Amino acid sequence: MAFPQQRPRRLRRGERLRDLVRETRVRPANLIYPLFVVPGSGMREEIATLPGCFHLSPDRAADEAREVEALGIAGVILFGLPESKDPEGSRGLADDGVVQTAVREIRRACPDLLVVTDVCLCEYTSHGHCGVLEGHDVVNDATLPLLSRMALSHARAGAHVVAPSDMMDGRVGAIRTALDGAGFSEVAILSYAAKYASAFYGPFRVAADSAPAVGDRRGYQMDPCNVREALREVRLDVEEGADIVMVKPALPYLDVVRVVSDSCDVPVAAYNVSGEYAMVKAAAARGWIDEERVVGETLTAIRRAGASAILTYHAKDFARWFA
Repeated sequence: MAFPQQRPRRLRRGERLRDLVRETRVRPANLIYPLFVVPGSGMREEIATLPGCFHLSPDRAADEAREVEALGIAGVILFGLPESKDPEGSRGLADDGVVQTAVREIRRACPDLLVVTDVCLCEYTSHGHCGVLEGHDVVNDATLPLLSRMALSHARAGAHVVAPSDMMDGRVGAIRTALDGAGFSEVAILSYAAKYASAFYGPFRVAADSAPAVGDRRGYQMDPCNVREALREVRLDVEEGADIVMVKPALPYLDVVRVVSDSCDVPVAAYNVSGEYAMVKAAAARGWIDEERVVGETLTAIRRAGASAILTYHAKDFARWFA
């Protein structure tokens, strides 16, 4: 049958009917909120490149976590800015490091909130790369023990999930072996399995003070032109023990989120990254867009593409607007 018997508009008449037949839903429980933690106490300083986000000392990160939990958001992911840096990122491995301290503070304040930690050296190395350098080259295999030690220190502090974002080959297997061997078999791994060498990371690199001092990360992050390679990376990480796999960034790679979701049998996450967030904030500040509607549409698109979890700086705003 065709028009006038078929009238799809019948199901769009009124909010209750539209809500009844809505195919994709985003809830605060689908979201993870990034936090940037710094040494000290009493620190809460807005990040210039990420309006509405802050550098937080561990005690203030715990306060932020209480707010996140009250909004029904699933959890937080922690990124650390250490008091000092060296070529191997040793402060990132220390049990008294800033992330490790913040994990303990947050777990005490919010025992039921999911705590995820970023496992990567870039925030802690003096050269800003995600692994050990020889000359200007990142050495894959020499980096794996350092990542494993970092993940273990996060697990000892109380992290529920560790999230390696470095894109070294074999790091998921190395971390899984280290965690299991130390009695942390219950700690999950959220792997940045398909992390692209993207121009959308700029605001984050300012916020985390993690821009490379020399060169770039195209030698280990993925070529934006490739999709089949993403499937290979995901398959290898799942075989090595990843419990969740992630595509980063989200919006320019929704096609990748979809093919990854369709092809693997573990949950898929997507990172709505700093550049995506900053563009929305900048346009909204100028009155060019309706921020609330754009955020709702953006996160719905990521969910519709197949992401079970979304890491997003919009999490608190979304929870206030749409919960």
